[in-house]
Amino acid sequence: MPQVNYIDVLRAQLQGMITGLVALLPSMAIALVVLAITWVIARFAVTIADRLTARTTLRASLKQLVETLVRLAIWVAGLMIAATILMPGLTPSNLVAGLGIGAVAIGFAFQDIFENFLAGVLIMVREKMHIDDIIEAEGFMGRVERITLRETHIRQLSGELAIVPNSTLFKNPVKILTDEPIRRDELMVGVAYDTDLDQAITAIRGAFEGLGHVVQDKPIGIYAREFGASSIDFLVQWWTDSRPRNMRETRTEVVLAIKKSLDAACIEIPFPQVTNSFAGPVPLTKVDYNHEVE
Repeated sequence: MPQVNYIDVLRAQLQGMITGLVALLPSMAIALVVLAITWVIARFAVTIADRLTARTTLRASLKQLVETLVRLAIWVAGLMIAATILMPGLTPSNLVAGLGIGAVAIGFAFQDIFENFLAGVLIMVREKMHIDDIIEAEGFMGRVERITLRETHIRQLSGELAIVPNSTLFKNPVKILTDEPIRRDELMVGVAYDTDLDQAITAIRGAFEGLGHVVQDKPIGIYAREFGASSIDFLVQWWTDSRPRNMRETRTEVVLAIKKSLDAACIEIPFPQVTNSFAGPVPLTKVDYNHEVE
């Protein structure tokens, strides 16, 4: 039985690979040129798409979607052309069939990525949740800074940036706080039991006159809500700018105005009572900090 010279076999294999690589160099160079041209065309096409969409009334998220789809389509075409140049026996039909088979395997391997991609497209297409909206979802509340095909950037009110996967926003409830320019806020106000309730309502309603942050052409709601432990509680409702900062400023203005109006009408806002499980309600008392407790 003749002895096989493995070194000669290995040398022949290496020489064949080198020869094939050298023969493939012109095709590789052409494929690289095709990719470079694809990069230039993609940038040029995105610039044209930007100019065209700038003349329309499309939302910022839809403009980003158009740019991404244009860039993606051009790169897919360029990569297919480069692949056929590198492998002349590869026809477009075979390439498409191979991509179809490979897409199934890639889909299982990158299921989360494709899920976020599809959710990003649907978020961009739907009318709600625009850029600069204030939203609240999954424990995050802030301004939408950017919507990409995979994730959404939310600038929280405290300044931190939260990057949330699109599938999270698409599959879970999202509260859009700035969907309308104004929204309603409310506050509980308690008055003592010996108070003339009609007088209290008049005093609370008068507190809203002239408040700049309150929408004056919307009704002010004042409703007797319940008998509290130490007060009769009113639910007070008003309308203001829907942005959270404006709502906080308005609430401060409303609280100060109601306190001033009730004081002017000599209406007491009683202290709450602390409930003792053995002795019942115990009223809060003022503590004299000038005397030491024995």
